[in-house]
Amino acid sequence: MTARIRVGTASWTDHEPFYPPEYNKADRKAYRISYYARFFSMVEVDSTFYRLQPARNFTMWADRTPDDFVFNVKAYGEMTWHHRDDAKEIITPAAETFAQFSEMIEPLRKANKLGALLFQFPPWFTFGPEQMEYLGTVREMLPEETIAVEFRHRSWVEGANAQETKAALADARLAFVAVDEPQVGSGSMPPIVMLTDPHFSMVRFHGRNRAMWYGKNLTSSRDRSDYLYTRDELMPWAERIQRIAEALQGSEVHVVTNNNASNYSIANAFDMQELLGLTVAGGEAIPEPVGETLAARAATEASSPSADE
Repeated sequence: MTARIRVGTASWTDHEPFYPPEYNKADRKAYRISYYARFFSMVEVDSTFYRLQPARNFTMWADRTPDDFVFNVKAYGEMTWHHRDDAKEIITPAAETFAQFSEMIEPLRKANKLGALLFQFPPWFTFGPEQMEYLGTVREMLPEETIAVEFRHRSWVEGANAQETKAALADARLAFVAVDEPQVGSGSMPPIVMLTDPHFSMVRFHGRNRAMWYGKNLTSSRDRSDYLYTRDELMPWAERIQRIAEALQGSEVHVVTNNNASNYSIANAFDMQELLGLTVAGGEAIPEPVGETLAARAATEASSPSADE
């Protein structure tokens, strides 16, 4: 049986043009997840990267989404070697932090709405023996969860390292995250697919904004992913995702759009659903603001000179 493909976005709190005006009111913002779930069956919780949250938040989100909806949860920054102390030294992830994180997401487990845990490592987490050992530690700390690993330094897939990386991930049953992002040096990963968990795979889209990929003093992380994909850019990925689903022969493939400027992430998620032959989760029509974005893109593409001209 071919693996199920779910499409969703990184976060649901962005994408302002996507939501009807009433969802901008203070007392309605907490219900945006319910509106989002009318169109998609999966979402990525990104706020957990920045802070550990009360479990009641996850109970509320689970209660406000359909039975078939799932949440991927991004690992807290300390767990992916992002945090530093006052002396600028990297903080070693603590077992206590893993325990707190696991307790935080318990409501999703109980509701059968926990998808995958995303460990997105920084560019300074490069290929090496200690880093390889830590991958095994992640599995030991969270023995029962579906875990996806995204690297931000290409040393993990260069030369002979690629096979060692694949073996280490497979041994720990960690899913390699395939990414589409600007190709601008060692801090960007090539768009390769590596199947390391027989039951799960993930593909994430960060846009192709080369100018802002290493941007400094950004007003928002969304500036880095300010990019709207064309259907021609997404089509090859749709074909690859279909092949991934066929290779897994069961379980799930998650496709996550993280180009969160404006409503680009939402627009491209609708694109991917269509290209993959998936129906909108609730069977509803594409909301008008998103339709306008897609129409404007189509008009721009139609007026642009072809490569043959």
